[in-house]
Amino acid sequence: MRTPTKDSPAARLVGFLVCVELASGVLQGYYTPIFTDIARHLSIHDADVNWFEAAQLVVSALLVPLLARLGDLVGHRTVLLWSTVATAVASWAVAFAPSFGTFLVAWALQGFYVVWLPLEIAIIHRRSGGGERRTRFGAGVLVAALELGVILGAGVSGALAGGPSMTVVLAMPAVAVTLAFVAIWYGVRGDHEGQDGTVDWLGFAWLTTALALVMGGLILLRTEGVASPWPWLVIVLGLATLLPFARHELSTDHPLVDLRVLGGSAQWPVQLTAGLFGASVLGAQIPLSTFARADPTETGYGLDASAGTVSLLVAGYVIAMAAGAGLLPWVAGRIGPRTTLVGAAGLVAFGYLLFLPLHEHVASLMLNMLLVGIGSGALVAALPASAAAAAPATHTGFATGMTNTTKTVGGAIASSVFAIALASTGSLDEPSEHAPLGGYYAVWAICAATAAVAAVVLMTTRSR
Repeated sequence: MRTPTKDSPAARLVGFLVCVELASGVLQGYYTPIFTDIARHLSIHDADVNWFEAAQLVVSALLVPLLARLGDLVGHRTVLLWSTVATAVASWAVAFAPSFGTFLVAWALQGFYVVWLPLEIAIIHRRSGGGERRTRFGAGVLVAALELGVILGAGVSGALAGGPSMTVVLAMPAVAVTLAFVAIWYGVRGDHEGQDGTVDWLGFAWLTTALALVMGGLILLRTEGVASPWPWLVIVLGLATLLPFARHELSTDHPLVDLRVLGGSAQWPVQLTAGLFGASVLGAQIPLSTFARADPTETGYGLDASAGTVSLLVAGYVIAMAAGAGLLPWVAGRIGPRTTLVGAAGLVAFGYLLFLPLHEHVASLMLNMLLVGIGSGALVAALPASAAAAAPATHTGFATGMTNTTKTVGGAIASSVFAIALASTGSLDEPSEHAPLGGYYAVWAICAATAAVAAVVLMTTRSR
């Protein structure tokens, strides 16, 4: 089967969806160089910026299985369109949010964008008549556009930082998402008919409650301190809520999360690895940005890097991830998939360990991020494929989607823990807006430890 030519309807469709993934990349890369500026804009501590990522990742983890299911029922284009509307409204709200609370809510609702790529691949799959090669080609083009969008977004924000007002700077991603909506409306036909079926709303409610309680407990740890019993009680209650959630999922015919599949001997190590990997690939971005931007004359650490320098670090990291993903097939073909995954996780662990002694120069940070990026890129590309290979033929889509969900949950929890680690006390009333250096040591150590545990877990998988 030939790949789409530039004049084919499939190529035209992919072209419009590329616009959407460029906007997705902008959302993921634009803010990283300016997190310190956002903290000053909102008059909050550097540590509290991590709550933005934690809140958005929780929303994302809940939305992916729900919206993916709704896409099957009411049409992928319909869900893609309305999730883009929600993301655009949230992005404009981020630009004009007057306080920490409103900014946090708006930022969390930006998490609707995480479902774009799965829906786009489903649309391409349907429009290509189920052709695997064309779907794979289209997915590759979209991922490349996503990575390009990350680099472009980071570069633009780095160039704008310190110039226009923060409202203008923060409005740029909203413009990109609004243009993505126009691309979907104009370029993606609604030729998908809905299917019969149901959504597991009770399972969704149980899972939402559990995650909300756990995250609420972590927030209480930040505000009340670790000595208070109330945060721990809320966290335990959240974990206990997973029991009725599990009972319900095992008893329903159409579960939101098929626990029987996830509990398979070849499946659970991959999903656990994705959750552990989420701590570093999703949770560590903000601490790395705020550390690089910190002025050593004020804090005793940091690089006093400009937003433009941070954008270069982001670009190097993304390029390294692309290289890791590109090298994956070649390396796996020579040493085997399992050994490759273990090596990739080990490379992430080694890269974060290097942050502990080597963090005083831009070159050191770049070296560490390149190592982490190569390993992360290989894991991002390999984990969905490994989950699909370990799943029954009827659940490959579910298994691959769950790697994204578990990774997102891991990132959300890690972002919350990092926010606590980077706070010098258990109170919001701190004398300094900067985090202590020991908090950054904790972040890097946790990222290294979770990646190392992931490598050990992967050793239990069957070699295929």
